Formats: sequence, C-alpha cells, structure tokens
Amino acid sequence: MTTQQNPPLTRGIVKQVLSGDSVIIRALQGAPPPEKQIIFSGVTAPKLARRAVEGAEDTKDEPWAWDAREFLRKKLIGEEVSFKFEKPPNATREYGVVYLVKDGVPENITESLVKEGLVTVRRTPDNAGLAELEDAAKAAGKGKWGPNPSEHVRDIKWSIENMRAFVDKAGGKPIKAIVEHVRDGSTIRAFLLPEFNHITLMISGIRCPAFKIDDKGRPDASVEVPFSKEARFYVETRLLQRDIEVILESVNNNNFVGTILHPKGNIAEALLSEGLGRCVDWSIAFMKSGADKLRAAEKKAKDAKKRMWKDWQSNAPIIPNKDKEFSGTVVEVVNGDALMVKMQSGLVKKIFLSSIRPPKEAGRAEGEDGKPVPRPKGFRPLYDIPWMFEAREFLRKKLIDKKVHVSVDYIQEARESFPEKTCATVTIGGVNVAEALVSKGLATVIRYRQDDDQRSAHYNDLLQAETKAAKSLKGVHAKKDIPSHRVHEIDSAKSKQYFSSFQRADRVNAIVEFVASGSRLRLYIPKEHCLATFLLGGINCPRGARPAMGNQPPTAAEPFGEEALVFTKERCLQKEVTIAVESTDKAGNFIGWLWIDNVNLSVALIEHGYAAMHPNADRSKYYRELKNAEDSAKAAKLRRWKNYVEEHEEEQKVEEDRANPERASNYEEVVITEVTREGTIYAQLVSKGPKAEAMSVKLRQEFQANPPLPGAYTPKRGDICAAKYSVDDEWYRAKVEKVTGGEANVLFIDYGNAETLSTSRLASLPAGYTSDKALATEYSLACVTLPKDPEYLEMCLKYLREDTSNRVLLLNVEYRAPGTPPAVTLLSENREDDIVKNLITDGLLLVEKRRERRLAKLLTEYRAAQDVAKKNHSNIWEYGDITEDDANEFGR
Repeated sequence: MTTQQNPPLTRGIVKQVLSGDSVIIRALQGAPPPEKQIIFSGVTAPKLARRAVEGAEDTKDEPWAWDAREFLRKKLIGEEVSFKFEKPPNATREYGVVYLVKDGVPENITESLVKEGLVTVRRTPDNAGLAELEDAAKAAGKGKWGPNPSEHVRDIKWSIENMRAFVDKAGGKPIKAIVEHVRDGSTIRAFLLPEFNHITLMISGIRCPAFKIDDKGRPDASVEVPFSKEARFYVETRLLQRDIEVILESVNNNNFVGTILHPKGNIAEALLSEGLGRCVDWSIAFMKSGADKLRAAEKKAKDAKKRMWKDWQSNAPIIPNKDKEFSGTVVEVVNGDALMVKMQSGLVKKIFLSSIRPPKEAGRAEGEDGKPVPRPKGFRPLYDIPWMFEAREFLRKKLIDKKVHVSVDYIQEARESFPEKTCATVTIGGVNVAEALVSKGLATVIRYRQDDDQRSAHYNDLLQAETKAAKSLKGVHAKKDIPSHRVHEIDSAKSKQYFSSFQRADRVNAIVEFVASGSRLRLYIPKEHCLATFLLGGINCPRGARPAMGNQPPTAAEPFGEEALVFTKERCLQKEVTIAVESTDKAGNFIGWLWIDNVNLSVALIEHGYAAMHPNADRSKYYRELKNAEDSAKAAKLRRWKNYVEEHEEEQKVEEDRANPERASNYEEVVITEVTREGTIYAQLVSKGPKAEAMSVKLRQEFQANPPLPGAYTPKRGDICAAKYSVDDEWYRAKVEKVTGGEANVLFIDYGNAETLSTSRLASLPAGYTSDKALATEYSLACVTLPKDPEYLEMCLKYLREDTSNRVLLLNVEYRAPGTPPAVTLLSENREDDIVKNLITDGLLLVEKRRERRLAKLLTEYRAAQDVAKKNHSNIWEYGDITEDDANEFGR
C-alpha cells in the first residue's frame, strides 16, 4: 500500500496535450519508447469540442477548455518532465502528477492549473491543498472564475465549403497554425488561427510511406508499410502541437496542399534528407519556392542510400564534362521542342528541350477496325496542330541566329524507329527557353516515373510555369479561341492566281521554311497563308546532292552545290525575307528576287563565287549589281572561278570565232511526241523509239499475265508507276504529279503527254521498269517567247504541232536556264527548214533580246524573219509593232 502511495518518479517527454487535464508522455527508455496517457489527479478540466463521428452531432467547447489546453501545450510540449501514477479507488484509467523541472525547481503542473483557474478541484480529503489554491483563484477571479465565459469558447469550422476560393483568398501568405494530428509523414491535421479552421494538409512536393487504410478509413495495423512508422514518428516529435505557419498552395481530394514553415527548418526537406520520403511532381509544381532544395535533399539521401533508397540505382547517364555544357548559335527550330545549334567547331547538333512536349494533335476518332482514322490528305503538323505554329514562331523569333548556352541534362536512348536524343536546358540571357515556352502555354511538361532521374535540372521551374499557364488558360490550356491555320499549297494551277497578286504588291514578306539548294527555297507567305517554292532569278547555281525519292535514284551534287546550299541555308533558313516575283515556271514555282537584311541573295551568291550570271540576266534591272559581283568573284578567283583566266575582250572574241565560227551544234534526230499548253515540247530520240515501243509491249504483256488489283496501289506525288492511257486503254510508264481525292495528274514519261486519271487506273510498276530513264525529254524553244494574246497563242501551238508531228527533226540544245527546260532549235531532216524561224515569219513568235555572242548569227536570222512578219502585218503584228507599244506604256 505504501508503495502505491509513493511510487518512484519516471522521466519522459510530453508528446501531446489531449485536454486541460490530460497529456500523453513518451518515456525516455524502451525501443520503441512506450507512451502513456496521464490524467491529472484530483481535478477536472472543461471539455473541448468534438467533431461529429458516426452520426453524432458536433459539440462545442466548454468555456475555458481551449485556454486550459493551450496553457499545458505551451508549457509542456516537447519538454522533459517527471511523473508518477496514482490509482484512485475504482479507477480504470491512469491518474497521476506531472512535474516540470526548470532551473532545478520542480513545478507541479496540477497546482499550476488550479492557480490559473483553468480546472475544477474535486473536493476530497486528499485534495485539501488543491482546494485552498482553487479558493484563492476564485477570490482573484482568475480563469473560469472570472467574467464573460462565452468569450472563451472557440467558433470552430470543421470544414471549408469552397476550398479553392479559400486558397486564393490566402494569397500565398503564411497563416499561423497548430498541428493537431499527424496522419502520416507527409499529412497533418491542423487548426488555422485565429479563425480555427480545421484542415487536413498534405505537404507540398513530398510523399512519405503511408499506412494502409482499412474499410473504415482507419490505419490497418496488420499491414506493415516500410518506414511509414518512422516517418510519422519523425514528424510527431518535431511538429505535433507545435506553433507553425502554413502556406496554402492548392487543393487535392478535399485536402489542402501546402508548405509548412517552422523556425527550426523545413520538415519536408528534413524528411527527404533522412530517406523517409520522396519528391512528387504533381504537388511540387504548386510550391512557391524551395523546390530545388527538396530535389537536392532527396538526391543527398539517394547518394547515401538512406532508408527507402538503400537499393536505389540511378538511371541518369554519365555525361563527360566536355559535352555537358557548350555555347552555340541557333540555326533552325524544329517544331516546338528542338533546336539545331551550330557549335564553335562548326558542327550542327540537334538539341531537344528537356522534359517538355510540343503541342500535340487531338486524339483521332477510331474507325470500324478500331484503329485511329488516318490524317486528312495534306496534313501538315506545323500548321494543322493547334498552337504548334505559335510555339515554333515563339522560338524562331527569339532564337534564330542568336547565341545560346546549352547544358545537357540527359541522353534519351534510341528506341524503335526514333534515334538517340540529346536533351538539354537551353538558356539565352539567363532565361530558360523551355520554361518561357511552357509559361506561354506553348508546351507541356513530361510526367516521369518516380524512379526516373532523366529529367531537366530545372524540372520544378517547368512544373510551376505549367501550373501558372494552366491557371491562366494560356495556349494549349485555353478553352476557346483555338488558332487554326488554313495554309494553301501553291501548285501549277494556283500559281497563276497568286502571280498577278504578287506582282501588284511589288515586294512580299515571307519566311524561309526550307532550303533545297542554293537557289531553291520553300517559303511561307503569312499574308496569303500559303506555301510556295521560290527560285532565285538572274543566276545559275549548282545543285546539291539529292536522295532517292520514290523510284528516282539519288543524284550526286554538282561542284560547289553543297557549299551553295549551306551558304543560303545559313543566311535565310527560318528568317524573314522579302521577295519580288517576276515569273513562274511550268510547275508553278515562282521566280524572282529575294532580300535578306537588304541583301539581294542572287548577288550575294555570285559575289561569293557560288553562282554565275544567267544568260538572261542582262535584261534584269539588277544586271549591273550581278555583273559587278561576278567580276569581283572572278578577280578574287573565288570557288567556281578558281581556275578562271581573264582574257582581253578582243582576244576572247577572236578565239571564240576561230573555235566556233558559226556556233557549236550537236543536232540529234528526234520525233516530237507532245506540244504542251505552255509552248514546250517533248522529244524522243529516234534511236530510242524502238526501245519505247518494246517496253510498252512488254509491260502490257506482263499486266495481261498478272493483272493489277484495282485500288491496291496508293499513288504519291513523285512516284513512277504504270498508268492506263484513256485513248487506247493501254499501260505506259507515268510519273504522278498530283493526287486529289480519287484522281491523279500523271505525266507519261516516255512520251510527254499528261492526263488526269482515276487512281484505279494506276498500278505499281513491275520490277525492272523503274531503272530506265524517261525516254521523252522536255525542251523550250530557243530565243523566242510565246504571244500573250490567247487567240494568237492557240494559233501558234496549233501550227507548232502541225509542223512537228509525224516527222523526224533535228534538235540542238542552245542554252540552259534554271527553272526552265533546255532551250533548243529545230530543223527539218534535210536542214532546209528552221521550224522556229518559220513560226516567227508567220508572226506567231516573238524574238527575245539576248546578248550571247555565240547566238548572234542565229538571232540576226530570227530578227530578219520577225521584220518580214512586221512588214506583212502577219498575225501578232496585224496592228503594228507591239513592242513599241510596250516600250511607250512602261516608259522604256
């Protein structure tokens, strides 16, 4: 009995204050340390409010209940105390006395409560001393013995209806709070002060191992989750019933998400560094600051293989320092997530922006076979995927021709048909390009597996940028005003429609989308929302190498062709240029002049020795600039002029006359198989005629033996295929020039005639028929132009067909010009008739103004024939000299 009345004192740490007369103490000894609830002997505290459970109603505080609880919390939480148990008669719970020792003086906590008037003493003989203290408190009006008890009752809000609005109202500012419960290492319950809003808070940026929950929503003790108890214990010993501040950042499943601020440090960072939690991307994006510290703390634990990371192995590649960081100039933007960067060594490297995706195509509906419906014909991702063009333009305007710093984050291995990708953080002027793109809503952030370390070094910044963009409904996050770019392709049919418009405009703004060769570019014209192929005028520029396309074999580059391509590409690709259109060719390509930064590109190519003047350049208003540029290149012996030897004009003329007194000629026997609407002709060498006929016969025999299945062949532009000619219903070799719906425009390559056929009349060529070159070649008529008047044009073509059909002619190539077929003269087989000269005499062709010395004699004959036509007022000269009218009209 004596032992029970005077038990020994036990030391422990106060873990939690349950009420004004009850605490939980964690003993200092034992593993794990035992916890004991102690109810203070001889006193009763006012009851705290309770939240409704299982159908019961909420209760309210009794007056001064919270004050009593707070008195104990502020005095005891986390403090070392001594305590002893006292067992009153018939008691089923642990009662006792707690002593707080400060400066060697023990303080009886029960007596302190009574002195402050915060509890009621149970009047028994054993509590006489406490009763005296209570009487003194009553006399002094302390605590619950004072006036206005209703002022000491909390107005608790157990739930918040509009949680998102509550977060927005808080505005990211710290709110005072008291932690009431630790559910797991990364989830707490707390009261927000001073309004007493009760919330459940998930710590932003981290997730600790959590307890399994049973069907009643309670922790299931039968299932052991590694490190879950450790994580909760770690937080309880540091935060439970401590004064903290919270920053509310978001909402998730009726829980708030936010950051906990404590004077002694960041609990999230501490948990990560101890290996008791991991970073989570979905909530780290909500953090206003400190995300980088969380990543660093997690990495520290991983490297040390602490607790949950004991078996962790990094999958991040080891990148040599020399390849890790470098500077370069952006020369091209690929869609919205990759850049072509030219390094100081001259090497161009493709760099993908780390951890982001460009705008993606909306999900396509499924067809009857369960597969996505094919994209519509002519689908262009850059223009047809919403926001893709805006993303590309944002990067193009900011980066093209600008110096950037590249820091490689990871190398994505080649997979399936996709090559290896170098992914990096690219900055310009200290600004992260990927972050800027995401903040505009022009890209989204890739979500990774938790164990995937291959990500941007600034991944947190990307997540925050995406969160802001989504909240502002920017770019791909927008619900309305989705951009749509209806871009038209200018083909041979549409070129005439646009040609007059471009000529009236004089100068047209454009963006260079692609460079095919030194003088051939692909342009996007924003004002007209169209794409066009543009050929530089006034020059002969060598072609670069061409890969195999369809059934066409690859071709090697002409001398300096690749260098010219690089020259044009470096100056123009994806830059804004100005063009002036002068003419079009048969394929609908525009021919004219292009300026970049007020520099005429044709002149620049000649000046650097990549190109030479075209024979027709003397008729251009830029002739003098072209001539000076060529003279300069010749004098410096640049590139194509490396072996050029300048001769005096008279000596050169004598040498030319001696070597070629009348002009070089190499006449070949041909038959004209087609005269086109543009006035060009297709000729077939007489020697190749039997071969063409034999090939056609053999092809028909093969198709008779193995008839093609209608519809089995899907034609594509540029394909060499077999086509059934509508006139004789026989098979011939043909080239697909255009496909529209179920029809295709084809050119019969061995004869030159064109036709529009149903795709069901096309078939794949059998093996062995694709290697032979086309047997018909297209030519233009040398030194002449067609009449502009439609009536005379029809008459000219009619007589040209009549004069060339069903007869053997002699053909000589006089000169070649870029973008046009070789120019030729045609003589009768006995050389007595010049077909072109006869048409000039009949007033159906006009003689060009040319200055080539070797053509002087031919031009003299043609001009004499033209003078006869003028004198006789034949056809186009019916009403006089039309060239004089043109000169007066245009001020020449």
